[in-house]
Amino acid sequence: QVQLVQSGGGLVQAGGSLRLSCAASGRTFSPYGVAWFRQAPGKEREFVARITWSDGSSYYTDSVKGRFTISKDNAKNTVNLQMNSLKPEDTAVYYCAAGIGQNFYWGQGSQVTVSS
Repeated sequence: QVQLVQSGGGLVQAGGSLRLSCAASGRTFSPYGVAWFRQAPGKEREFVARITWSDGSSYYTDSVKGRFTISKDNAKNTVNLQMNSLKPEDTAVYYCAAGIGQNFYWGQGSQVTVSS
């Protein structure tokens, strides 16, 4: 069983930066990819970024391109999301998710609040 434990997040002013981490534990971690999603109040969960575990290729939703960077640390089984130039519309609960075989595992969620 894989467990994803998130850390980071918090409150920041617009233009500031935050870093989210997603650490996997439980067994050998070898997903085909890890992604970050977010869900703002009253809205559906949306995709933010993903990274392919094998080659580190990444993909971002348009609204965060140039501001967010997803990265991985294979040795620590960790995926990070560096968020710069944050905007109030980035306020949401952020979730990491890992795809392993036919299963999808989720982190517990991290609140990110950006004040104007």
